[in-house]
Amino acid sequence: MSELRARAADWLAQDPDPETRAELHTILDNGDQQALVDRFGARLEFGTAGLRGELGAGPNRMNRVTVMRAAAGLAGCLPAGGRVIVGFDARHGSHRFADDTAAVLAGAGLRPEVFTAPVPTPVLAHFVRAFDDVVAGVMVTASHNPPRDNGYKVYWADGAQIAPPTDTDISAAIDAVGRVDELPLGDSWPVHQSAGLYLDAVASLNLGAPADDGLSIVYTPLHGVGRDVLLAAFDRAGFPAPAVVPEQADPDPDFPTIAFPNPEEPGALDLALALARERDADLVIANDPDADRCAVAVPDAGGWRVLTGDEVGGLLAEHVLRHTTGDDRLVATTIVSSSLLRSIAAAHRVRYAESLTGFKWIMRAGGPTDRLVFGYEEALGYSIGDNHGVLVNDKDGISAALTVAALAAHARRDGRTLLDLLDDQAHTHGLHTTTQLSIRTDHPAQITATMTRLRTHPPAHLAGRAVETFDDLAHPTEGLPPTDGLRFHLTGGARVIIRPSGTEPKLKCYLEIVQPVENDVSTARARAAAELDALRTALSTAPQLTAAPGTGIPEGPVSCMAL
Repeated sequence: MSELRARAADWLAQDPDPETRAELHTILDNGDQQALVDRFGARLEFGTAGLRGELGAGPNRMNRVTVMRAAAGLAGCLPAGGRVIVGFDARHGSHRFADDTAAVLAGAGLRPEVFTAPVPTPVLAHFVRAFDDVVAGVMVTASHNPPRDNGYKVYWADGAQIAPPTDTDISAAIDAVGRVDELPLGDSWPVHQSAGLYLDAVASLNLGAPADDGLSIVYTPLHGVGRDVLLAAFDRAGFPAPAVVPEQADPDPDFPTIAFPNPEEPGALDLALALARERDADLVIANDPDADRCAVAVPDAGGWRVLTGDEVGGLLAEHVLRHTTGDDRLVATTIVSSSLLRSIAAAHRVRYAESLTGFKWIMRAGGPTDRLVFGYEEALGYSIGDNHGVLVNDKDGISAALTVAALAAHARRDGRTLLDLLDDQAHTHGLHTTTQLSIRTDHPAQITATMTRLRTHPPAHLAGRAVETFDDLAHPTEGLPPTDGLRFHLTGGARVIIRPSGTEPKLKCYLEIVQPVENDVSTARARAAAELDALRTALSTAPQLTAAPGTGIPEGPVSCMAL
């Protein structure tokens, strides 16, 4: 413990933030050993998503020292004199972290520019890509994490998130950084254009449908930074302004109306759905707090139905392909997303690619002669394009929202709805039904043990379906880099993929059932839902997913949660 106290003392000596210094003084004065271990027994690792973690003092927290070290490491991997764009959201500490990043970059001989106000993540990503002399971008955001968190995402000159080996190079450079109070600091320049450049690009998209004054939309930014840019984008496209949920309209880093600021979480859309019922709206759209994700809900049988990311992805893919041309077009998604996109690509005679999870991989899918016009992942992330390619080399919840509105307006003009379009896809491509199962544990070691058991003793049957093929994705598969994941193809057009979460002690299971539709889609949907329930039950009770006695790994209980 004396070593941890020594680390804490060294941290105090270089920490420029009075709040985290006061926090650490209190911990030391109270002799709180567990708090010291939590903060100084490990450090936040810099990876392909940059940094993300809880705010507080110490190397295992997000704070000014951690951010300045990250900026110094990044500077060491960039060409001298290069231009770097820095953006930030409205979370606690984000603006301060952006200014600290710029000061360190400037002191290292780079030319940092900081947005003058909080911006959505896709605005920053687009800005980085738009100029030849920009060598990197930094976005200070924790996206849809809890209020106590913040993060630090790095983009390369192409406007895409960094990928290996760039992340490991930056991480090694961070490790070599000395004391932050010895770093030279400099001045940055403000980005006065703010979102204007991005809005110009959105306005140039071929959305394929005129504005429809009769389309009624309810929108929520979930206390994030998406509202103003989204409203401006709708205005430029000629769409009437959506009705914004008043309780969630303004940026608020405490997210007071929701337990977890992720539109995928149960309850996150309750206020938006209530307003939609009150206004008899046609469509609900939600962004997450940094506006890089987009959720969609529609009226259904007297209530409201939240569409899955796979359903929205399939609708957007066909819409983009109907309004673009060329056999070099590429659509891409991840290995855990629905296989529907492969069928859509074949029907439109365009190229198709799968990647590992995450947009850093989606943006690098395909080959050098491919023109990516659409990419998506099941976790509500979409990148919209036209004949010039995708607008942003990352997920973009604002252009996705606008395209969903255009698609709904186009359908409404024909007397139809998004649900009708989903039925059309089911008749054409077969009904692709997906869901998720999260298997949580209080013991992270169980995750490794469970993956090992699944590899060495894979199930032969699940829910009465035989396992036809089993892929261990830790080995190079179909041109994909190795990843810790398992894929099971079952009889009757079913598929299960299991992988550990990258941020929590849980396994994530992705389930899909594909079946033809002969006449009644409703009957097919009910049958698929029942089969998915059976598959979910089989997985949650499979012996491979419960720790075996005598292994030294704590046995359950594991908590299974359907998503």
